[in-house]
Amino acid sequence: MSPRGRKANGARRRTDRLGEYLLRLYVTGATTRSVRAIENVRRICEEHLSGRYSLEVVDLYKNLPLARADQILATPTLVKRSPLPLRHLVGDLSNVARVLSGLALKPRLP
Repeated sequence: MSPRGRKANGARRRTDRLGEYLLRLYVTGATTRSVRAIENVRRICEEHLSGRYSLEVVDLYKNLPLARADQILATPTLVKRSPLPLRHLVGDLSNVARVLSGLALKPRLP
């Protein structure tokens, strides 16, 4: 494995795990819309990606440079960093079918 696949201490990075979704959710403070988006994403991830995802919540008020690097124009925005392709989903993320489509997941059958 290349050095890029390992951390400095030799441990495997989380991205090396097969099928893991790396997600970053951008919000602006503790607004109602931000809180709703966080709850929606966490619920969807637990229902459809349990044990196979990493979610980082980024408050634009506290980390604007990171948002600039990801070219965030509106909030809330969910960025699917891995697996590729990179995707941006904007809104409160309450439409489960739309979020699943954006994450390239199929809804679970009852």
